[in-house]
Amino acid sequence: MATEDTCCTIVPYFKVNPDKLGQFKALAEKAVEQTAKNADEEKVLFYGFSYNGDAAHCREGYADAEGALAHLANINPLLQQLLEISELARLEIHGPAEELDKMREPLAALNPDFFTLECGVRT
Repeated sequence: MATEDTCCTIVPYFKVNPDKLGQFKALAEKAVEQTAKNADEEKVLFYGFSYNGDAAHCREGYADAEGALAHLANINPLLQQLLEISELARLEIHGPAEELDKMREPLAALNPDFFTLECGVRT
């Protein structure tokens, strides 16, 4: 039986100040720990950081827009610390149109690119 895919992904890329990479990684580990243990994060599907030199990417997905917004509220203090030692080089939000509509206003200040899911398979 097929179900409608409401998954939303947040796709941020950070350019970390070269002398702050160790500090960024330590904060990223705290963000992962906080996400894993917070009761309000039951809609997280995956969350982690990957690196390429001084570029960092947070790979994160949520069951729906509500889950993504709950995560951002939970993680905001750590995100602000990350942004003090890095630049948000690019931010994409991916998901079905109905879910993206719920995220446009709350995320407007971050000026993300929104990508609308039109077809796909999810098991």
